[in-house]
This record gives sequence, structure tokens and C-alpha cells, in this order.
Amino acid sequence: MSILARFTNTSPSTTEQYDDAIRRLQEVGDFPPDGMEFHVCFVVDGNIRVSEIWESREQLNAFAERLMPVLAEVGIEPGKPEIFEIHNMIRR
Repeated sequence: MSILARFTNTSPSTTEQYDDAIRRLQEVGDFPPDGMEFHVCFVVDGNIRVSEIWESREQLNAFAERLMPVLAEVGIEPGKPEIFEIHNMIRR
């Protein structure tokens, strides 16, 4: 079952930090990771937030193990994500 993961950082983070993290992941061939169906980054009150759709919680957890050290290096504290099971997705 697909899941939605919604991240709200526990400390202020910038788009520059986000871009740096994505660049580092892409340089090692780890972005976009297997199982990630959709990724969106947006800004709320000057702070980045991320929402993702994953094929499974297990795939999200496997990527998180590789992601967390990268986020720590760029100074992003993502906090614990909210996880929701997806009932329905409609694509255009």
C-alpha cells in the first residue's frame, strides 16, 4: 500500500540547504530513490517542508537510513514524519 510522508523540520531550513542535500544525493546516484513515486518541496513561513508518496513504508525507511547522514551534514533536522496510508490517487 502506498503511503504519504509529510516532513516538517524541527529547526529552520533554507532552500539552499535543501538544494545542497538533493545535489549530494544525486551525485551518488541515490535520488530519486527506488520506491519514491512523488516528491514535492515547498516553503511555509520561510521554512522548507517536504511531502512524498512512497510505494511502501519499508522503502521509505530504507532510504531514510541513507538520507539522514546527508541531512545532518547540511544542517537539516527533518523531525519525525507524519505517515498516512493512501486510499486513492488520481493522476492526470
